[in-house]
Amino acid sequence: MKINNKKNYKMIGFTLIELLVVIAIIGILASLALVSYTRSQKQARDTRRKSDLKQYQVALENYANQNNGIYPVKTTTFQAVSFCNSGQALYGLSCPDDPDATRHYNYLSLSDGSEYALWAQLEAYQTGQYWVVCSSGKSGESTTQPSTSSICPVP
Repeated sequence: MKINNKKNYKMIGFTLIELLVVIAIIGILASLALVSYTRSQKQARDTRRKSDLKQYQVALENYANQNNGIYPVKTTTFQAVSFCNSGQALYGLSCPDDPDATRHYNYLSLSDGSEYALWAQLEAYQTGQYWVVCSSGKSGESTTQPSTSSICPVP
């Protein structure tokens, strides 16, 4: 005589649909976390850029104090890290470079060395956004790079 045990049998576990829903939710949360993490990294690199440019600014002011108020003359865009190799040593500067190896900090001065601008391209914002530090003491974001006709584009 056979006893039918199907009535007493209980299913234990999750259905395939329940597992797929949970996996989809975990995937969505992971992608949101990754986007947020990437944005945070870009902001951190931008913060480092601003700090590095401030170091250059202090070193350039020290240089000008030692040279009758004249800054190093570079009338074309010059990679700021090259100050360490150019013979124009900037006092107390370790010559930091952009955290992204494809970008550099840039320097430009007027032909008489009376004014300069340093700038770096920012990552966390739209393309073409720069952080500019000027000899006048101004610093801030700009959509244009400095030029000899407009050495400090920061408003």
